[in-house]
Amino acid sequence: MPQIEVNSANLYVSDQGSADPALVFLHYFAGSSRSWDGVIDRMRSAYRCVAPDLRGFGDSSAPASNYAVKDYADDVEDLISSLGLESYILIGHSMGGKFAMALAARRPAGLGALVLVDPSPPTPEPMSKSDREHLLASHGDRSAMVALIQKVTVRPLPDLAFDTAVNDNLRSSLAAWCAWLEHGSRENIAEHMSNICVPTLVIRGAEDSVMHHDLLQREVVDRLNDARMIEIPEVGHLAPLEAPMAITAFVRGVAENSSSSASGHATRRRLR
Repeated sequence: MPQIEVNSANLYVSDQGSADPALVFLHYFAGSSRSWDGVIDRMRSAYRCVAPDLRGFGDSSAPASNYAVKDYADDVEDLISSLGLESYILIGHSMGGKFAMALAARRPAGLGALVLVDPSPPTPEPMSKSDREHLLASHGDRSAMVALIQKVTVRPLPDLAFDTAVNDNLRSSLAAWCAWLEHGSRENIAEHMSNICVPTLVIRGAEDSVMHHDLLQREVVDRLNDARMIEIPEVGHLAPLEAPMAITAFVRGVAENSSSSASGHATRRRLR
């Protein structure tokens, strides 16, 4: 994967395919671009698929600072500019969903739609003190990571996907790990959500024990101007790993609608 410098970080980026709109995939907490492989493998023949390892995760660098939600939104915005993406869809999973919303609220040029998969809400993510402390203490602990993946999934993962999820957890930098748990997940960016003006599809694993239906309805769907939520039966929090075919089908539908809308706007401009 090419290395691209943004702000104070060097991001490793998977960049496959060529057609517009580009699909920009943002991974979950302690994940990496590899968590989207099952979706990208099915989409790259029809669309350009861009998936960075976010700062402090995967193979990207881990600076000493700049791990606020704003910093991640800055990174993605700079990455989109560096790659020259003129038409794109942001697709964020869990933590990546919060970053996608933060960027979408800036109304960046070229953004056609949002897909949020079990997103962390724009308000502080509900997490008990004991759970937060346990996660903070478990950084780098393989047995704890195995238990965590088993806890948040419902469908058994293929061996490769399971190993990828565990190893991505172990590769996460301590700086990024602590920053999200102590600060990023607690940030409140709700006041900016009314600025989001693109169609948004929220996808939830119907048995997600982390992001409950009522939470996502109240804190995400109801705060956006044009959002709807669908659920995938018998799926937990790691939907891109548990149900890549279902996620692909929904992303494809959003991409096709975005392409049709863009073509319609272009036709109307030519007729004027």
